[in-house]
Amino acid sequence: MIHIENLGKSFTLHNQGGVVIPVMAGAFLSVLPGECVGLTGASGAGKSTLMRMVYGNYLASGGSLHVGDLDLARALPRQIIQLRRTTLGYVSQFLRVVPRVPTLDVVAEPLLIVGVPRDQAHARAAMLLARLNIPQHLWSLSPTTFSGGEQQRVNIARGFAHAYPALLLDEPTASLDAANREVVLSLIEETKARGAAILGIFHDEGARARLCDRLVDVTAFTPRVDA
Repeated sequence: MIHIENLGKSFTLHNQGGVVIPVMAGAFLSVLPGECVGLTGASGAGKSTLMRMVYGNYLASGGSLHVGDLDLARALPRQIIQLRRTTLGYVSQFLRVVPRVPTLDVVAEPLLIVGVPRDQAHARAAMLLARLNIPQHLWSLSPTTFSGGEQQRVNIARGFAHAYPALLLDEPTASLDAANREVVLSLIEETKARGAAILGIFHDEGARARLCDRLVDVTAFTPRVDA
């Protein structure tokens, strides 16, 4: 489902005379349906950079990066947008939503975008919010007013609303209490069981051991700098 071959990434510092900084080279990675692969490596090794490349936020400098049949290294913006609507979900660490939109609609939006009837989308959103212990009296309010932990759980509910064939997870259990951590781990296990390909960053060692079929150390993709 996710196939990366000889992927490279560099950043050009236009405000510093066009200096080119290579940050990744020769990356190879594959995530099959029903598999969870965890990215490891020290801070700054490139875990988040690789995730952003898979999601299409960063353009690859070389190689190929397929999610399904689409090569994101060569895809048009409209193709990437369509991929995100139907195929590739992303649960980041931070909730980014339009202010004043009710929480129920925030969570239901991925379903509404692909044409799920509003009552069905709201029912799915309500189930996830209840499961993640967001009190019902908050569902009509904007999540921008919520605590950090509540916003994180709303973000998780939104990410799991649609049955994406591929899913990116960036620290999904960070800062959660034991009860909500267990809910999230169970959601991920259910997502694997239905056949989704999952690529994630898990600093929680217990979550990594429970969920991941394989670990990939992105340090192996760090470009060599000759002295």
